Amino acid sequence: MNDKIDKKAIDELFVSIPTGTVVLRDDRTKERWSVGINSFELSKFPITQELYKSVTDQDPSSFKGDRLPVETVSWAEAVIFCNGLSEFLGRDKYYAIDVSAEKVTFNSKANGFRLPTEAEWQYACQAGRKDIRYGELKEIAWFKDNSSNQPQEVGQKKPNRWGLYDMLGNVWEWCSDSYDETVYGTYRVFRGGGWCDQERSVMATTRRRSHPFSFKIDDLGFRIATNS
Repeated sequence: MNDKIDKKAIDELFVSIPTGTVVLRDDRTKERWSVGINSFELSKFPITQELYKSVTDQDPSSFKGDRLPVETVSWAEAVIFCNGLSEFLGRDKYYAIDVSAEKVTFNSKANGFRLPTEAEWQYACQAGRKDIRYGELKEIAWFKDNSSNQPQEVGQKKPNRWGLYDMLGNVWEWCSDSYDETVYGTYRVFRGGGWCDQERSVMATTRRRSHPFSFKIDDLGFRIATNS
């Protein structure tokens, strides 16, 4: 852990997301469902390599740069980061994790850092609206047509109306939820599209999933949330 992590900078990293409702959909099953959202805090940017390394002393990314989003991290590694940052700032850990048993439990009342639920993620991405994107794609996102085949530094594209950057494109982002336990077991959701995706995949409603402990790839990272 880097003792030079700026606590004030961490506080300033977050945007307050208001209470509301969002409609999710699963293109595989054709289901739709509505979810109520309590107010919460969400980081303006995907977690950068600089911050990730400061907390974990690890440098997993395939593409190197302090302001690039961290990538090539599993869901479990993102959770471990959340606990590490919580501990550094004297907050309650949101997760209890047993890596050897591949088991994670949540403490929903903790004031520590966590991954957003996918409902929170979509609601924040759409900024309370129903659009599949919050602007012209080339103006808000790095994707296959403009990324030069690699992730780009966070915060360069236009934010949504709530001040969140790179919600679409650059890197996919892990969410807290299981995808469908009856079919996929422990697989977790990720959202948002990445730097190597075609335009059709880079939407607020697109859902993907994979194994939380073993899956990692160079266009998949995360951002963090905390309860209000």
